Formats: sequence, C-alpha cells, structure tokens
Amino acid sequence: MFRLQCMGYLPLRFYSIRMMSSDTLLDQLSNCRNEDHVFNIVGKYKAKISVKHVGCAFSMLWQFQKEKPQLLRTTEFVKNHPQFLALRILAENKIESMDDDTLVDMLYNALRLSVEPSDSLIEELIIEGWNRIEGFRMSTLSKFAVCLNDQHLHHSPLMGKIADIVSRKLDFVQNIRVLSTLMVSISAVISPHLQDRLIEKAESLLEVMDPAQYNSPRRITQFLRNVKYSHRPLLEKCNKVFLQNIKELDAENFSIILGLYQSLQFNNCEFRLAAKKRLTQMVDSCTDPVSFTRLFAALGPMAGLETRESLESAALLIIEDLSPQQAVAMVETMEEMECRNPQLIQKTASVLQKYLGMYKPVDVARITQTLLLLHYQNPEVYTKLRNLLVSFLKVSMIPCEVSMLTRVLSMFPSLRVDEEVTSRVDAVLPQCNLSELNSFALAIAKWIRNDTSYRYSTAGVYVKLLQNLNKRGLERLKKADNMDSLLEELKYISGEWFEDTLLLETIATCQRIMDQITWKNIHEFALFLTRTNYVCTSLLDRIATVTLEDINKRINFLLTYPILLTYIIHYNPKTWEYMFLYCMKFNVSNIYTFDPHMLVLLGYSLAVANYFPEDLIRAIFNVDFLAKLDAQLETLPDALNVRIRLRLMELNRAICLECPEFEVPWFHDRYCQQLQRKGNGCISAVQQQIHKMLGEILGGISYSKVAPLTPYYYIIDFECILDKQKRPLPYVGQNTLLFSEHEKVQWGPQSQALERKGLPPGSERRVALEFLDYKAFCKNSHHIKGEAMMKKRHLEILGYHVVQIPHFEWNSMELSTKDAWVEYLRKKIFAEVS
Repeated sequence: MFRLQCMGYLPLRFYSIRMMSSDTLLDQLSNCRNEDHVFNIVGKYKAKISVKHVGCAFSMLWQFQKEKPQLLRTTEFVKNHPQFLALRILAENKIESMDDDTLVDMLYNALRLSVEPSDSLIEELIIEGWNRIEGFRMSTLSKFAVCLNDQHLHHSPLMGKIADIVSRKLDFVQNIRVLSTLMVSISAVISPHLQDRLIEKAESLLEVMDPAQYNSPRRITQFLRNVKYSHRPLLEKCNKVFLQNIKELDAENFSIILGLYQSLQFNNCEFRLAAKKRLTQMVDSCTDPVSFTRLFAALGPMAGLETRESLESAALLIIEDLSPQQAVAMVETMEEMECRNPQLIQKTASVLQKYLGMYKPVDVARITQTLLLLHYQNPEVYTKLRNLLVSFLKVSMIPCEVSMLTRVLSMFPSLRVDEEVTSRVDAVLPQCNLSELNSFALAIAKWIRNDTSYRYSTAGVYVKLLQNLNKRGLERLKKADNMDSLLEELKYISGEWFEDTLLLETIATCQRIMDQITWKNIHEFALFLTRTNYVCTSLLDRIATVTLEDINKRINFLLTYPILLTYIIHYNPKTWEYMFLYCMKFNVSNIYTFDPHMLVLLGYSLAVANYFPEDLIRAIFNVDFLAKLDAQLETLPDALNVRIRLRLMELNRAICLECPEFEVPWFHDRYCQQLQRKGNGCISAVQQQIHKMLGEILGGISYSKVAPLTPYYYIIDFECILDKQKRPLPYVGQNTLLFSEHEKVQWGPQSQALERKGLPPGSERRVALEFLDYKAFCKNSHHIKGEAMMKKRHLEILGYHVVQIPHFEWNSMELSTKDAWVEYLRKKIFAEVS
C-alpha cells in the first residue's frame, strides 16, 4: 500500500520540480537563430522580461555578431533597431537586480554591440560596478577592467582602484587568463613594485598553464610593451608557448606578436623563421582585405624577393577595397619593405587620397612621411597633405602631435613657415619631453636651411625658438629623477642639437641618478652611452658592477651590450677583467641561449677587445650555425642584415689573423670583393694634403701608394716601403698623378691589385699611414676607439709598421705651417721605425 502511495505522488512531485526550473521564455531566447528572432521575442514579451531574459538577449545578440567575419557584422543594424532601444531601457531599469556576473556581462556585451560610452545604460552599469567592485570575483573584475579599457579609462581613479584590489589579492589569482587580462588593463596605473610582482606571478603561472592558451602569453607580451620593459626571461617563456602553437596562430596573431616583439626589441630567430614559413603558407588563403592586410604587414618585411613580388601582385588586386586604416597599414608596410613597385605605390596613394578627409592628424602625418620615403611623385597630392598638416598644427595643443606634425612638415624641401606655426610650436615647448624637443630642433634646423630668406625675415623667430628649446631641455634634465623615464626619452635622440646643448648635462644627470642603473635597464643605458660616444668612467664602472652582480643568472642578455659598449670606446679597466674571463669560460649551453645574430655581435665585440673564447668561436664558425644565421638574416631588416654580415666578416678576419690555431678558414673573399665594387669613397682634403707632402718627404709621388688593399681586405690610407737604411723604395708602375685640391679620386681598390706578395728585395719594412678623424676617438677625449686599435693590431700582424695620425694633432696650432706638417710626417715615418 505504501509503495503504491509513493508511486501516486511521483508524477506530481516531478511536475512541481519541472514547473519550478522551467523558463519557456529563456528557452526561446536561448534557441534563437538570428537577431530578428531575439527582437521578435523582446517585442512580444516585454512585460514578462526579467533580469535573466535581458542578460540572455544581450548575450545572444553579441554571440551572433561574434560568429560572423568582421566585414559581415551588422552592429549598426542591431544598435539602431527599435527593439534594441527597448531592451536597453529594460536593462537599465533592472540594474540593481542583476548579480555581479550578469552586470559585468551586460556591460561587456553592450560595448561590443557599439553602444556609445556616453549612453545612460553604460554609465549606470559602470557606476553600479564601481559600487560593488570590492565584492567582485577576480574573473569578474578582469572582465570589468577590459570594459574600462575599451572606453580608454586607462588612467581613471576606477582603474587605480582595480590595481589596488589586484595588489591585495594577487596571491589568490591562479588563472593565467584572468591575470593576463588584468595586467594589460591596469598597466598604465601600476607602481614599479606591483609591476615586478605581476611579472613574477606571470612567470609562475606560465609554467603550469595549458600550452594551448596562447592568448594569455600574447596579453602578457602586450603588458610588457605597455610598461616598456623588455623582460627577457618572461618573453622567452611566452615565446615558447607561441612556438608550441605555431600552427594555430592566424595572420592577425602573427602581426600582433611580431609588432610587440619589434616594440620590445626582442628578436627571436626561431619564432621569426617559423612565422615566415607559416605566413607564406597562408598567402593563397588570405583573400579578404582584413586578413590580407594583416598577412601583408606581418610577412612583407621579412619575405624573400619572390614572396614580396607575389604579395605586391595580390595587393594590387585588393587595394581598392581597403578601409582607411587598412590603407595606412598597407602603405607603412610598403615603406618598411622598401617597395619600389610604381603601380602599387600609385594605386595606394590614390586610395589614401580618397580617404584624406577621414584621417586624424597623426594619420595624415604618417601617410605624408611614408609617401615621401617611398619617393612618390605627385605635387598636387603633396600640396593637399601639406595644407592639411599646417591646418592641424595651427589648432593642436597635444605636444606629441605637434612634434610629429612639425617633423613631417620639415621633410618638405621648401616650406615657408608662417608665424602661426612657429607660435604653436613655442606654445607647447613647456609640455614636451626630450624626444619631442629634439624633434623640434631637427625641424627648425631644416627650416633654416630651406628658407633662403631666413636671414632677413625669420632669423629672430628661429633663434628665439632654439633658445627656448635649449632652456626647456636643460630644465627637464635638471628635474629628471627616474632613470627608466629618462632613458625612454633619450632612446631616439640624436643630432647636433643634443650633442652641442644637452649631452654634458645629460651625462651629469645620469651620474646623479646612476644608482638606478640595474640589470633591468642596463641594455638601454649601455646603448645610450654607445650612441653618445662619450667616456664617463663612473658610469662605465656602474655598468660593470651591475653586470657582474647578476652575470650568473642572466648571462644570455646581460653581456652583449656592455661588451658592445666596451669594444666601441676601448675601455677595459680592471673591474671588467672578471667579465671577460667569464666569457672566456663560456660553455655551449650558455651559447645556445643567444640568437645567432646576437652571438655574432658578441663574438665580434670580444674580438675587438682582444678576447677569443674558443667555445664561442667554434660555435659561430660551424656549418649548422652559419646556415641558421643565414636563414635568420633573411627575416631581419635590411640595415641590420648588412651590419651582421659585415661583423661576421670582420670576426672571421680577426680569428684568421689572431688565432690561426683555431684553424677557422677565411671564406669572405667574394663578400669583400662585392663590398669593394660597391664602394665609391673619395679622398678627403686632408688626405690629399698628406699625399702631396709624402711626395716631398719620400722623394716623389711614386714612393707612396694610395689606398692599397692588404690581405684580408683592409684598405690603408697610404703605404710606403723602407729599406734597411730607412730609405724609401719606389713602387714600380705607381700612378704618379698628384691630386689637385678640388680633384676627387677613387678611394678604393679599383685601381690597385690585392697585395699578397712579400716585401721587395732589399726592403726592410712596409709602413702604413692612417689618418684618424674624429670618428676614431671618443667625443670627450683623445682615447682611440676599439675598432681603430684592432685594425692597428691586424696591420702589425700582416707585417706593417703602423703610423697613426690623429686629427687633433694634425689640426693643432703647433702644426699650422707646411714645414711643421712635413717635419711631423718625417718623424712619424722615420724616427718611429725601429
């Protein structure tokens, strides 16, 4: 009887549970197949729609858009639909009833459906989120932070509040996706201490994450770009994940990652080669404007000639369909590729001209600069661009924008600068950083050169501008108290204005805050000193101290630039000896943590300093390594490619001359011959002067040889041969033409045979005379730089007695007459020969 009673109650109980859990309207919304179905249900059941229904409706509307390709999305249709307005009103009325996740999801979906940030729904959702923020779960907080980021609230107090919460609860974050999202969002408002903690946390979570989640490492890399910190260990870990997912990455991801790496100056050979291979495979499948533009931007700069031609041909077919921003991306990539396809340049310029009225000032500046660098010829287009730039400049008050507009305007060969332009520049100077001030200085220098009437009409204006520039620059340096910020401002500074006006004050500022030089910024600082060519022993000793403190932990990225600096300025105090000895004990496991091109630079730098670690040399001059280097060089920018090939040749020469016991073959004959064919140097006025005087000293022009080529392809300024009694010997068949003061003569081996024979019978010594101009010395001393010293060593190994003639001696007051010069040369040649 009891069993029957239970069976009798079962249907009723199950029916009650079903009634409690069933929501027909929610089921209908969840089963909608397109936006119209959602809007039909909203219009039909407005009175019955609850918080859950509103949330589901927004979620479904965004899901439909998300599933469509970018070009086929219909957010404008959705946003302007009458029922969407009704849905927004319903959502706004139910905000207080929403739970935290529904609230944030609503904000996220509404923004992706292009609801304006000024819309009352968005504003109310943000205010409610602010009120609840302390109770958010970390995943909810990360999504809320993304929404604020989308509205450009990077520096807002609310973002600062999120950073504070992250700081307090960071230890509890165990999800790499949540962490990486928060890192990107709060990057603009974090302290250095929190930055270090976030990096440490990211490193630990990357160790245990699912390797398939490559978006998280991509966001971490973006965070490092945002905070302008190339943290090598973390980048290496992110790069490892990217390599594991190389087949899953699309053109957009490759474009983003390569762009981030470029900003961080992180060149990973393995990733670039893998990216090049994968992108090349995608060429035929990327046919729509969006995917092709991304492919073009990622692959173009590192593609080979054949692939470049294919990309350019494909670009011609699709160029007319590009959006305004895609056209800008395309033309900038063409400039990076050094494109010389006139048809493609012409068509791209036509598309850009069509969109000119839609571009922001910075876009117009980028377009103008790129077209000028591509040597595009169309005076009418340039007139339009110039007028636009001037009109933007006259109303802008944003320092970086005014700086960029001014710099690009100065690229025009002839431009009359009116008072409104110079007044605008003068007005923003107090707000400018050192980089922007330097940009203005370069522009003003060009205006002075191009404005033929400046002596009469505008000289006073330019002088006042330069005086104001000098004042602002010196003031900014005196106030500087953060090394990282200072190095960021100095990163791209160069030119006479900086060297003449700010260099000494910059060095003094660096000395004042040199305790802030750490392993984190030592790369940038060493590169800065390398560019300045300035010797400051206290700063160099600080670099040595920092390098040695962490050399065991971070050898693969600590050594290269300090040693690069050392070889350039030929600075080698006792404090550096341990570092060089450490390099001499290099083991192979350390060597292979370097990218091939960086290993070549390191090897060359050590060779200039007269250090030759055997393991390092054998690792470089290895068939497999050289093949890998060749493959990498094909992906690098042309300028860097040329530089690395030259350094490899110079390293090869140094090993052959100084370490024959390593038995490394000389394999650069053909390369050096190509360089000689390309060379077209001219003899300088000083060298012509010295050549005439050598004729008088030695007994005739046939007793000295101009620009002889030595074994291993060194070019010497002058060479003469002395016998055992120190008497000069003539050269048979020597060209006896004395060069007139204005006559240009080929300075190279075209008219000289490569000397590989021994000394002529009866001779004792070859003498090589080298005139050392200012480039061979450090800026603030008579200290000879490393490359000039290495050349002297090598010439001595080849059997030369080397006479170096420093420019400051030749141009000194003591040598102000012809007789003094002749006597100086006579002593140098004869008295110093032992």
